[in-house]
Amino acid sequence: MASVNPFNLSDSEEEAERRPNETVHTERSPSEGAPGPPPGNPFSPPPDAEPPTLLLSSNRTSPSGEGSVSVAATSAMAGTAETRISVDGIAAQLLRDQYILTALEFHTELLEAGRELPRLRDYFSNPGNFERQSGTPPAKDQVLGPGGPLFHRILVSLLSLCLCTDRAGSISTLDSLDFARYSDDGNRESDERVAVLEFELRKAKETIQALRANLTQAAESEVTSQERKNFKSSPEIQEPIRPLEKRALNFLVNEYLLKHDHKLSSITFSDENDDQDFELWDDVGLNIPKPPDLLHLYRNCGVSVPSPRDTVDVSVGVDFGDLPGNCIAQDPPKKPDLLHQVCVSLFVQELEYQISLLTNEKQSLAEQIKKLQRCVPECMFMLIKLSPAFQQALLSFCRMCSDSRLGAEVSRIADSEESVMLMLGRCLPHIVPNVLLAKREELIPLILCTACLHPEPKERDQLLHILFNLIKRPDDEQRQMILTGCVAFARHVGPTRVEAELLPQCWEQINHKYPERRLLVAESCGALAPYLPKEIRSSLVLSMLQQMLAEDKADMVREAVVKSLGIIMGYIDDPDKYSQGFELMLLSLGDPSERVVSAVHQVFIPAFAAWTTELGTLQTALIPSLLARIEKLLMQGEHGLDEHKLHVFLSALQSLTPPLFAVVLQSAPFTSRAKVTGDIPAIEVTRFPRPASPLQDVATIIGSREMLSALLLLYDYQLEHEGTTGWDSLLWVVNQLLPQLIEIVGRINVTSSTCVHEFSRFFWRLCRTFGKIFTNTKVKPQFQEILRLSEENVGNDILTKATVPIYATGVLTCYNQDEDRKLLVGFLEDVMTTLSLSYAPLDSLKASFVELGANPVYHELLLTVLWYGVVHTSALVRCTAARMFEACSFSVLLESIIQSEMFSHEYCF
Repeated sequence: MASVNPFNLSDSEEEAERRPNETVHTERSPSEGAPGPPPGNPFSPPPDAEPPTLLLSSNRTSPSGEGSVSVAATSAMAGTAETRISVDGIAAQLLRDQYILTALEFHTELLEAGRELPRLRDYFSNPGNFERQSGTPPAKDQVLGPGGPLFHRILVSLLSLCLCTDRAGSISTLDSLDFARYSDDGNRESDERVAVLEFELRKAKETIQALRANLTQAAESEVTSQERKNFKSSPEIQEPIRPLEKRALNFLVNEYLLKHDHKLSSITFSDENDDQDFELWDDVGLNIPKPPDLLHLYRNCGVSVPSPRDTVDVSVGVDFGDLPGNCIAQDPPKKPDLLHQVCVSLFVQELEYQISLLTNEKQSLAEQIKKLQRCVPECMFMLIKLSPAFQQALLSFCRMCSDSRLGAEVSRIADSEESVMLMLGRCLPHIVPNVLLAKREELIPLILCTACLHPEPKERDQLLHILFNLIKRPDDEQRQMILTGCVAFARHVGPTRVEAELLPQCWEQINHKYPERRLLVAESCGALAPYLPKEIRSSLVLSMLQQMLAEDKADMVREAVVKSLGIIMGYIDDPDKYSQGFELMLLSLGDPSERVVSAVHQVFIPAFAAWTTELGTLQTALIPSLLARIEKLLMQGEHGLDEHKLHVFLSALQSLTPPLFAVVLQSAPFTSRAKVTGDIPAIEVTRFPRPASPLQDVATIIGSREMLSALLLLYDYQLEHEGTTGWDSLLWVVNQLLPQLIEIVGRINVTSSTCVHEFSRFFWRLCRTFGKIFTNTKVKPQFQEILRLSEENVGNDILTKATVPIYATGVLTCYNQDEDRKLLVGFLEDVMTTLSLSYAPLDSLKASFVELGANPVYHELLLTVLWYGVVHTSALVRCTAARMFEACSFSVLLESIIQSEMFSHEYCF
């Protein structure tokens, strides 16, 4: 038997050359080539028909999961004649047997080969062919649930059909797509394939989303059979309207209103049914034919209207002569809708599952958004690393009140209409009796809540303007209430609205004639700093405060400006603003008002030092810049030293000592070994000098007193046993800072008591901060190396400079134990003897006695030194002792002399 070559095919124009021994039975269509199909879907096989066979081999499966079309050699063929089947016949057979996907792939392959078949082109370009497709039921062993193999095959088929229907004008039909772009040709660019797939996915998602609501509503609103029986048995019971029926009637009513110029009624009707698109009938439901308009329905009431679904235009002409005899289309079976129902059911299940997942994800994201909104004011705007204790101490200078009834009311911003009503109910009883008197701050919660929730920007701006102008000259308590409200407003609305709505109000009040209003502006800039965008903090707000610091004449306003500047420095993150911050520090330190200077030391310098520590410029830029200015001042002051400027620079260095020590501890080799445990001893009260503010407390800078205690134990052990190797921050203090300070001290005129006092106090705080071990092993040796008591040093005038009194009163008096007092007494006695025997000036010794004599604690010590001079064998030393008595206040020392045991001595004066 001759083999069959199924691919030796001829086109439709070669049908006339068909061989005479061909055994395929052909029959013509009843319409003789008419393009329309016979009634009742002619491409559906009869239920009892045998599976048709073609002389064609294919490995493609049908949409309903049938096996491949087999290839068989017919036994009725004659001799060695080779059977040749036309392409058009194969296409007609595939369409008749409902192998839609196989026919589509066949059509695609023909297009790729450049051979377009009119039958397939006309079939797939007609969307009416796909309004209702069905196949054989799925096998029992196939999975029908979401995610099963059959479900995915059905879903692919549905999506393919959805892409072909004209549901929306933007969805192309099959023949309008360029199938050559989807071929597997390696010469095609991969990005074109991705673009096509993305387009198809987007269109599929749009169609699925449109189908989702219709299918779920239809499934949920399905009336049970028992309920239908009740409605039929009881005519007086009205059957409830279904969602699809309601949407159809709404569409017809709106169409009637528009046609008869009831446009306002149509607009109102559309607004009341905003969940429906009245411009597109397909939005009513899936596969719902559009009925005639209301007027036509009324005129034909009681007359059956033929449905458009009864007749379908299909541009496919079937030549039955090309088909086998057993493939003649007959009446469609009565059960072709089973697969369609299964498809819809599975589709609905899958969509419901996806909707449940999306709902859970939406709830989770909503909870995360609420948490982030609550955390933004506390953590998102903290741009530099500060310890929580330091941050809390820094923000404590924002004077707010939330512990009173009104303070708690202002802090609690309403976030819904219901809470607004509750807040009004709480506040109105307090507002009404006081609004005409001096208690206008009772209006603040009402103004703030309305400004937060009002939708109109102009109205919000007017309300905030009323807030800032609510009180003509607000006192301290009223300003605190307004500030508390502004902070609550900023937490609620976020940085963008704070910048756009609150800052303009501050800018308008910057030059107000009343200082209380300008004070409110200065305090607001600091209180709102954590809630502003970082760019605004370092530009607009900084410029506003700088202008007020330079121009405002009220001391209390400049004091508030300095505190707000300190808060800004705690949140700024622009390294380019360092020089501007340094100039602001020097400008505020030179302010004539003591309260302004005090605010600089309490707030601005600690915050500025924390920022420079984060930048790594505390030891490399800030402290060296101050030392350079002190040296320049001493060089210019040979004929007259500006003691005020020297005091400004030294006080700044003194305020920078705690941050410097914190840097030394935090960068030490042992920092990683510090652990907070219960057996760590508490820090002695006298371990550190009393800080000027909480921001200068080393424990606040480190984070806690427990951590500081643990670090101090390791610090003392490291200095005493392991040294400073690899400890760069401490080596900088020992090798650069101390030598430079001692050199500056040696250039000070000893007769300037102010300079001696300032430097003595600075060294005293430096030694007490860094500890006794550091003082004994690092500070004292460097002074002793310079102050060697010899005639050579007397000739170099080192003993006649301010180094002697500063070392005696600033270093040797740091600790008051017996050994420390003995060391001080011995040093003063040696200086007295050396200067007396060398006939050197006694100014340095006199300055030491004057500085120590100002403190009654050292009176007895001074008497001991004087008594040493009185009983000395050298007349020069005894003469020097007498002069020291003259230098000290005699009346001050007289009481100490009387109370001492030396009064009964034979050599007592």
